[in-house]
Amino acid sequence: MKQEKITTATIKQKKAEGRPITMLTAYDFPMAKIVDEAGIDMILVGDSLGNVVLGYDSTIPVTMDEMVHHVKAVRRGASRAMIVADMPFLSYQASEKEAVRNAGRFLKEAGAQAVKLEGGAEVAGVVRKIVNAGIPVVGHLGLTPQSIHQLGGFKVQGKDVQVAKKMIADAKALEEAGVFSIVLECVPTPLAKLITESIGVATIGIGAGPHCDGQVLVIHDILGLYPRFTPKFVKQYADLHDQMATAVKQYKEEVEARDFPAPEHCFGMSEEVLEKLY
Repeated sequence: MKQEKITTATIKQKKAEGRPITMLTAYDFPMAKIVDEAGIDMILVGDSLGNVVLGYDSTIPVTMDEMVHHVKAVRRGASRAMIVADMPFLSYQASEKEAVRNAGRFLKEAGAQAVKLEGGAEVAGVVRKIVNAGIPVVGHLGLTPQSIHQLGGFKVQGKDVQVAKKMIADAKALEEAGVFSIVLECVPTPLAKLITESIGVATIGIGAGPHCDGQVLVIHDILGLYPRFTPKFVKQYADLHDQMATAVKQYKEEVEARDFPAPEHCFGMSEEVLEKLY
């Protein structure tokens, strides 16, 4: 039986009923297909692809064209999950007009159902414009990777009173601006719980404890495909990097030893045809 497509209404209903929301990243067709078939609610095509797929040192170099390219591939692999496209650095900060145009590209060109952007009250006007254009928006508070230089590194956000109060106010400002969900990244558990209880839209935690309405992680992290760095908040469910490296090494050894291809991997032809070739 075909499962029903996840929509913003689904996410709002899950929040209201206290049912956990599941979210994972995916950046290409095969990974999106696996995530979708596993029943994950939301697929985030994150600008984290800059790190784990494109090899950049941060998310900042990622362009709109690169994001659109990957969202298109994910869209082809997912039929049930809601696809959320990350708006990359400087795709929405320069002007509201440019922000709406770029957000629209994700829906019109790439087939996403929603976009995600970082920031609090300072981006509320942009969020409102995008929402008014008919584009669902996911907010992002706490550790916001596009502002990593301003934040002074990858640190937990909201540990002091001033920052915590601002984050609560930011969450309310984003809700008022029209977001249907907010990602909380690297936020102390008690603060994430308070924010979740203070707003009517769903919170999706990543390093924000168990009291958020849902959870999101980077697919490469949970599968052990990105060994360069594993954040504290990640649970690794598999170690595919080592398995893949072992398989590739074995292939190399068998080719060099002429053990592969073996007879069962080869195609024959009749002796009658072969004789006519000499």
